[in-house]
Amino acid sequence: MKAFAKGIVSLCALVMLSFSLHATPIDTYEFKNDDNKERGLQLANELRCPQCQNQNLIDSNSPVARDLRIQVYTMVDEGKSDEEIVKFMTDRYGDFVRYRPAFDNRTLVLWLGPVAFAVLGIGIGLIFVRKQRQTSKAAAPQMSDADRERLAKMLKEERD
Repeated sequence: MKAFAKGIVSLCALVMLSFSLHATPIDTYEFKNDDNKERGLQLANELRCPQCQNQNLIDSNSPVARDLRIQVYTMVDEGKSDEEIVKFMTDRYGDFVRYRPAFDNRTLVLWLGPVAFAVLGIGIGLIFVRKQRQTSKAAAPQMSDADRERLAKMLKEERD
């Protein structure tokens, strides 16, 4: 039994250790200056890896992401603007490569969808609350004149 417990503890330690390890890609690209380096890293953080699909170019270890990082860094050093670089990437890989897609006719639902669902949810909630209030008012027992007289008489007796 002790050997089993030690095995479980070792396995848990190994699993926890594996979660703490994080491999980061090492690029040996030499920028012309620090401003270009900052811009290049910022752009690579804002662009999604087309292969990994849920990591940016910096966090991804795939060969495609590495090639695209180098491409972004090269374009930054060539003096291209951020818009030109993003346009190049979106022309090549589609709007999916952007974490924050542009606001246009194709992405209208993407940008306005959450707002529409929130408004719809609030509207349904208000209708539900209003209906509940009306139902509770209608269901409240009505007192007859005889009941009111009895209540008044009971209250008067209690005061005296």
